[in-house]
Amino acid sequence: MFKKEYDVIVVGAGHAGSEAAAAAANMGCSTLLVTMNLQNIAQMSCNPAMGGIAKGQIIREIDALGGYSGIVSDETAIQFKMLNRSKGPAMWSPRVQSDRMLFSLRWRELLEETPHLDFYQEMVSGLIIDGDKISGVKTSLGLEIKAKTVVLTNGTFLNGLIHIGEKNFGGGRAGERASTGITADLINLGFQAGRMKTGTPPRVDGRSLDFSKMTEQPGDDKIGQFSYLKNINKITKQRSCYMTYTSPEVHDLLREGFDRSPMFNGRIQSNGPRYCPSIEDKIDRFADKDRHQMFIEPEGWKTIEYYVNGFSTSLPEDVQFRALRSVKGFENVKFFRPGYAIEYDYFPPTQLMHTLETKLVSGLYFAGQINGTTGYEEAGSQGLMAGINAALKVKSQEPFILKRDEAYIGVLIDDLITKGTKEPYRMFTSRAEYRTLLRQDNADIRLTERSYRIGLASEERMQLVDQKIKKTESFVEFFKQTSVTTSEINPILKANNSKPVDQQGKLFKIFARPNINLEDLKAIDKVSKFINDNDLDQEVQEQTEIQVKYSGYIQKEKANADKLNRLENVKIPRNFDYSQLKSMSYEAREKLTKIQPQTLSQASRVSGVNPSDISVLLVHLGR
Repeated sequence: MFKKEYDVIVVGAGHAGSEAAAAAANMGCSTLLVTMNLQNIAQMSCNPAMGGIAKGQIIREIDALGGYSGIVSDETAIQFKMLNRSKGPAMWSPRVQSDRMLFSLRWRELLEETPHLDFYQEMVSGLIIDGDKISGVKTSLGLEIKAKTVVLTNGTFLNGLIHIGEKNFGGGRAGERASTGITADLINLGFQAGRMKTGTPPRVDGRSLDFSKMTEQPGDDKIGQFSYLKNINKITKQRSCYMTYTSPEVHDLLREGFDRSPMFNGRIQSNGPRYCPSIEDKIDRFADKDRHQMFIEPEGWKTIEYYVNGFSTSLPEDVQFRALRSVKGFENVKFFRPGYAIEYDYFPPTQLMHTLETKLVSGLYFAGQINGTTGYEEAGSQGLMAGINAALKVKSQEPFILKRDEAYIGVLIDDLITKGTKEPYRMFTSRAEYRTLLRQDNADIRLTERSYRIGLASEERMQLVDQKIKKTESFVEFFKQTSVTTSEINPILKANNSKPVDQQGKLFKIFARPNINLEDLKAIDKVSKFINDNDLDQEVQEQTEIQVKYSGYIQKEKANADKLNRLENVKIPRNFDYSQLKSMSYEAREKLTKIQPQTLSQASRVSGVNPSDISVLLVHLGR
């Protein structure tokens, strides 16, 4: 029925589990993906969209490393937008609306095409431990499946409890049962557990909406993509989303149900996502606001189902319905299903190492919402990293760790294991101190070679990124070496309200001006000729423009990152005894003993540790 022993077992087939299974199998490990329902692989349980601010950068990083999320998003998109185009390139963030059903189907197809990957549909109810090492899993039917490593990606299913008004019932998401047994096993092993909450809005019948009363939100005229691969079946047409608003009347109707809300009457005591609050939470916290935005998003190409973004709620269904009928365009709305909140078990991520392997049990990895995160993108990136590191452990190879100056994924994991989280963690550009380096346009340049060296990113990806680097370097050098006469450049400068030059000079200096872009310079024959002769695509042209215009900022940030990395090179012995450092503050000793940072740099980021504590540690380590 099964192999005698798998290299990797992945429990759960959401976004984290799917990426974990794909990574481990593509690295040549015999892998088993166990899930309670094979029909719901990589299901979009909430918003039918991928990417967005900071999240789009994560999807591009997953793709650069050889993961599948970018490919699936491109092939099943129904709308593409590049957000924050009015800001600098460090803030540009791609986002797609997806066809929810096609997204899950395409993920399953890709996984079934992946060699070394087996599937099994059943609940994993326990773990098999041999001393301090994982050795397999137990299922609800009593089967024992052996493995060298196990990746847990249980999402919201661990003892999941769904709330709608006064009603609550067990479930991992609408229509699916909760998972039991694993939490008890982990607690018995000494793990700390907690509870978190998330929620989702109603789904409605698009035929019952009056879109003429809403503001249309079309996609970009120029359709982009997440994946760096060239042979993606990218969409050629798009569906629009729509925007409308709540009102004081809507707020009053919602307030009538607050006494029946599980969030306000004490039935839900766990923390929900701060940056994606429920509608009742928004009304309560922002009482001075008389309206809130709502984005009405189609769930696919052929369905009439719409997602009501901005109206997440656990209020009773009758309250939800009455309030929504007072929203412009929703006067005759029909529900597919009401919104609900869900509580679930998570395990504070300070119990993990940078590889996402647990400190207590060797070979056991956690990824996704089990670590206290929220969002498909955050989950997928953790799954990818856990799958990679589980495979590397099986092969007795060095772990794969991304630093804070290398990837948003590195920031995410470092934040989780160093600082922990008491509310669902969501990635933002503001969390990344080196965001000028971590742009969505250069994720392949940053990460593909590293992934290629461990056997995940393909030869095709490596050739594409090598070509991109060479062509970009060549184009940048062209601007540095090529001079332009006053007669060639001054008409362009005048047309763009930029000060004319009085002598011949290098194009690089002109190009670095903020109000001059590449499209302007293509009017110069030698520039357009170089582009055509060297077959420079839009990606290379964009990369060149960023490197020219932001070269000073990029160099400054690289210098700052290099300083940080000197502290990364100062290793702290495992199980270091901080109690012996009497001149260090008590809080610092307590926090460092709990976290057990692996480097001095990580120690400096632990909450409650100040520079004087780091100085004490430096002296003790002989530095």
